[in-house]
Amino acid sequence: MRAIIQRVRSASVEVAGEVVGSCTQGYFVLLGVGPNDDETSCRRLWDKVRDLRVFDDADGRMNLALGAVGGGVLVVSQFTLFADCRRGRRPSFTDAAAPSVARRLYEHFCAIAQRDVRHVGRGVFGSNMQVTLVNDGPFTICLDSDELTGPRRRGDGTKTNE
Repeated sequence: MRAIIQRVRSASVEVAGEVVGSCTQGYFVLLGVGPNDDETSCRRLWDKVRDLRVFDDADGRMNLALGAVGGGVLVVSQFTLFADCRRGRRPSFTDAAAPSVARRLYEHFCAIAQRDVRHVGRGVFGSNMQVTLVNDGPFTICLDSDELTGPRRRGDGTKTNE
């Protein structure tokens, strides 16, 4: 499972000219589902997103997580995060999960997010959407659930238990 997380002041998504999801201060999340993802992938990724300390504290240091600032989330399904552009000029999307699997896990991700934050807005799975946002920073992080386990490595390549 892959996610692009943008810290935002506000974000909204429209389908056919109608706003279907939005959030104020918090995260705009583009969420891609791969063929080997499952509920555990959702939980691992959401736990990381929820606990990222990227909001400023009273001293102006990035030290606060989403819950500490009362932030919301807008989640939009984005199968193109699994685009394979190694050959030719037209991306292949065969590395993305089948739509039925992706829809189920997208909904599951949103449901577990709703347990932790005051507001979770959603896009409409499989629809042509127009997104508007004010990126705060700008601040953008790319996460892959497959890379969220195991020991961290220092700049010199050695492992650490931090």
